[in-house]
Order: sequence, then C-alpha cells, then structure tokens
Amino acid sequence: MGKMLIRCWNTDDPLYVKYHDEEWGVPVHDDGKLFEFLVLEAFQAGLTWKLILRRREALRKAFEEFDPRKIGKYTDEDIRRLVGNPDVIRNRAKISAAVNNARRFEEVQKEFGSFDVFAWGFVRGRVNRPFSERLLKYAVRI
Repeated sequence: MGKMLIRCWNTDDPLYVKYHDEEWGVPVHDDGKLFEFLVLEAFQAGLTWKLILRRREALRKAFEEFDPRKIGKYTDEDIRRLVGNPDVIRNRAKISAAVNNARRFEEVQKEFGSFDVFAWGFVRGRVNRPFSERLLKYAVRI
C-alpha cells in the first residue's frame, strides 16, 4: 500500500491543494521563483494566503512575470498604475515594497552571484522536512 499524503491544512480548496502538493515545502533554487515568493509573501502580510493564491496570476501579469530587472525600474507612474489595477492587491506600500525589493534583490545577485546562493547560505543547504512528515514519523512509532 502506498504512502498516504497528509496535508498540513484541512482544506479541499483546489488552489490550496495544488500549492501544498506541488510547491509548499519544496526547495527552490531558481532566482525568478525566489523573487516571486518574496513578493507574494510581502503582499500576504495581513491577508490570507488564499487571497494571494487567487490573485497570483493577476500579480504575475501586473509585475511582468516577477522579473526584478523590470520591476526595479518602475517609476511612481508605474506604482500609480498598479494601485489603480482592480485585479491586484492595491496597497501602495506593498507595491512600493515590491519595487524596492526588486532593486535590493538585484544588489544581492550582483554581490553573491545569485539570490539563491545568498538565501541558502543561511541554512547551508539544509532543508527541514515539512511538519506533517515529522509528525507522521512519530505517529508510526506509537
């Protein structure tokens, strides 16, 4: 009999299920994807992850596929345009933070060669298994 997948969240929402099963807890080493997660996490502050997942495609389109080189060049006019876009989260501070983070992201890339090297350097490449797997390990021993 195969291993039963235990999800960390009690939900059958397709967005959550897809995110949980395919992305959550999976190590990421692609700078583009790391920047996307950085932007999404900043937008999530004070909101639900479900809202972020629902707006993810609109955010991806509005932020040019989360390309930090493009976003780092955004002007006040670009920020105003995004604040007026009803498809995204129209919080000026969060949008401005995404622009600032793109600029800092590029600085880190220049200094370290990639954001991946910088970020993963803090954990020396080690990954903690998702909490549910640790619980399952102990549950099997009982």
